[in-house]
Amino acid sequence: MPQTNERPSRPNPPLTGAEIVVRALEREGVEVVFAYPGAATMAIHQCLTASPIRVILPRHEQGGALAAAGYARAGGRTGVCMATSGPGATNLLTGIADAFADSVPLVVLTGQVHQRLLGKNAFQEVDMVGVTRPVTKHGFLVLDVADLARTVAEAFFIARTGRPGPVLIDLPKDVQLASCVPVFAPARAVS
Repeated sequence: MPQTNERPSRPNPPLTGAEIVVRALEREGVEVVFAYPGAATMAIHQCLTASPIRVILPRHEQGGALAAAGYARAGGRTGVCMATSGPGATNLLTGIADAFADSVPLVVLTGQVHQRLLGKNAFQEVDMVGVTRPVTKHGFLVLDVADLARTVAEAFFIARTGRPGPVLIDLPKDVQLASCVPVFAPARAVS
C-alpha cells in the first residue's frame, strides 16, 4: 500500500451558539461591538473575551445603540450593539429608531429567555421582533443553533443593502448554549 504524507482531514468541531455568533461577527469584519452585559447574553460576552473584536461597554444600553450607529456613520461600516433580554433589550429602541430614520446599517443582538418560556410571560421576556418591527428592516428570532451562522450573515447583508438600516437578531439563551458544527456561507458581495 503506498504511503502518503497527507493527514486525514478532521471534521470541524462543534461550536456553541455563542461561539458561532462571535465567529460569524469576525467573518463579517466586525472590529467593535457596543455591548452592555446581562444574564441572557453572558455566553456571548464570554466568547468575545477570546476574540479580537473590541467590546465597548456603554453606561446604558441606549448609549450603546447610539454609539454603534455613530460608529457606522463615521466609519462607513455596519455598527453592532448588544443587550440582554427584557428591559435591557428595550433600552436599545431609541438607537434602533434613530438608525432606521437615518438609514444607518446596524446589527442589533439581543438576548432572550429559553425557548420553552417564549410566550409565557417569563421573567424578562419581551417580544423584541414584534416591538422593533416598525423601526427595523428585518427581525430574526433564532430557534435553531444550526441557523445562527446563516442568520448573522443574512442580517449584515440586509442591514447594508438597498436602503441601509437596522436588523435585529433575538437569541434565546438555550440557542446560545446549544452546539452544532456550523456551516459558514461564503461572503456575499454588497451592491
